[in-house]
Amino acid sequence: MFAKLIVFQSCMIYRKFKADYLFTGHRMLDHDQVLVTSEDGVVEDIIPIGEATDKVETYSGILCPGFINCHCHLELSHLRGLIPEHTGLTDFVFKVITQQHFGEQEIRDAIALAEDEMLAGGIVGVGDICNNVFSFTQKQKQILAYYNFIEASGWLPEVAATRFEKNKLHYNEFAQLPSHEDFLAMAPHASYSVSDKLWQLLGPYFKNKTTSIHNQETAAEDELFKSGTGDLLRMYDRLKIDNSFFRPFGKSSLQTYLPRLEGAKNVLLVHNSYTREEDLKYCRQFEKGTGKESTAAPASFKIFFCLCVNANQYIENTLPPIELFRKYGCSLVLGTDSLASNHSLSIVDEIKTIRRHFPALPLPEILGWATINGARALQMDTIYGSFEPGKQPGILLIENSDGQNMNADSCVRRIL
Repeated sequence: MFAKLIVFQSCMIYRKFKADYLFTGHRMLDHDQVLVTSEDGVVEDIIPIGEATDKVETYSGILCPGFINCHCHLELSHLRGLIPEHTGLTDFVFKVITQQHFGEQEIRDAIALAEDEMLAGGIVGVGDICNNVFSFTQKQKQILAYYNFIEASGWLPEVAATRFEKNKLHYNEFAQLPSHEDFLAMAPHASYSVSDKLWQLLGPYFKNKTTSIHNQETAAEDELFKSGTGDLLRMYDRLKIDNSFFRPFGKSSLQTYLPRLEGAKNVLLVHNSYTREEDLKYCRQFEKGTGKESTAAPASFKIFFCLCVNANQYIENTLPPIELFRKYGCSLVLGTDSLASNHSLSIVDEIKTIRRHFPALPLPEILGWATINGARALQMDTIYGSFEPGKQPGILLIENSDGQNMNADSCVRRIL
């Protein structure tokens, strides 16, 4: 038996990769470390160059695990370039809702092209918002790994049951994807689009899942929940939604809805352009089970703040308070949002924008948001996110990296 094992091991084919730097998902190593994988990319080890002997593939740049795009709307890919920039969220949402003249095949073709773009850009896992089943056929091909968020919306209490039944149909459809039952959850769209009744119906579907919600993408969101005023009233009026039933809560939207997500394992708060310090204090207390308005016990879930900086600039011409998130030790991840609100589905482009506006941020920290943090948020970290034995995270090369930095000319190439 022992002899057979030795023969088997001698037949194993390994690949060895070396570059100027090796980002493991957790830290940056320099050029004297070699990544060893099986032929199909399963990580075996990271070893010193002196132990690597021969046949080391050598590259110029930074080797990195595949990227995780924690927030995308593949189903909106056909709207690329059709909605003007800097309209503000109210007008942006109205334009998305009223763009109804596209055929199903045109939408599916745009989805396929958008997935190709993500694949070429080094993305291996995606948290994708689903309001319909147009992306189902593409996802059946299993080119990328998806966590599918079946998005629920319905501001009027009387439509809650009807909307929820439609969500369940979509949920059951996506549950048929291979190995996707664990990567599927209901997700409330936003605080200003989900009624109390709909929240109650969604609750059981959060249990042990990652769920997602658009959070404080516009200043009008908090204004609505604090005082019942603001630009979202104009959106309700344009959509002919009678908002007379609503009574403000006197506190931010985040502090109003967060307890409703109890039972989830992870919660993705997406955009966060207008999240304030008082909200981060609240989140910290809520997670720990301390503070006057939190649960008696620690929350069931961990909070991840998803940054979609290019979409934030496209829609509201603003940026989230990244330094404030870092001050409070928040777990950060990256997303692209949709091609209706972004010029690309590129994590590299997101990183470049962050680096341009926050040049003091260490690149290894940002790469961690794009890899291991994202994988943990989507519960994909047993496979993706880092170079650890047994994982198959994909191998990227960040070229034109200027040492441990990225610049405007930096690009990514998929090695494996």
